[in-house]
Amino acid sequence: MSHDDAHLRETPVSRTELLKGNFLHVVRDTVRLPNGAEATREYVLHPGAVMIIGLLDDGRVVMERQFRHPMQAVMIEFPAGKVDPGEDRLVCAKRELLEETGYRAREWAFACRLAPTVAYSDEVIDIWFARGLTLGERELDDGEFLDVIAATPDELKQWCFTGEVIDCKTLIGSMWLQNVLRGEWALSWQGSDAAPHAAESGA
Repeated sequence: MSHDDAHLRETPVSRTELLKGNFLHVVRDTVRLPNGAEATREYVLHPGAVMIIGLLDDGRVVMERQFRHPMQAVMIEFPAGKVDPGEDRLVCAKRELLEETGYRAREWAFACRLAPTVAYSDEVIDIWFARGLTLGERELDDGEFLDVIAATPDELKQWCFTGEVIDCKTLIGSMWLQNVLRGEWALSWQGSDAAPHAAESGA
């Protein structure tokens, strides 16, 4: 799909740094609007992340229960994590799956790229499927506490319907899972040692 978006685009003029913490980097950009006026845009710069839909041999998927401080609640999510500087997205997915759940995968498939908060962050999440899982030891970060659980696709679909799952990336992952299982969306699987998929480079 091709569009001429000149009448919609904003042109950056200047940037002011508002906050640079251990995780969040917040800036205020001054932009020139399509009509020539200027406005400000405050948003979070994010290094990007990955999420993994791990398929167990019995048909269930690997999930987590983790307390999320901003929500003040335990959330049900697919395993996910932030990309380290310069880190390949597939390498990050393998690392996060192992660290958080203890699983390694024999095969991987890139699903899609998700921009969960386009109004106030440039974060992009790459969603990967993994299968041929073998369980080992978790390698959680210091201060990281989470339960690893398994759910059937039908259980996950029901949790999304009832509101037990409200995490954006997990909702999108569930949609992908249902479409893949119905054979409506195809995945291109690669061995764990294969070269990175072209779709996962960059954010």
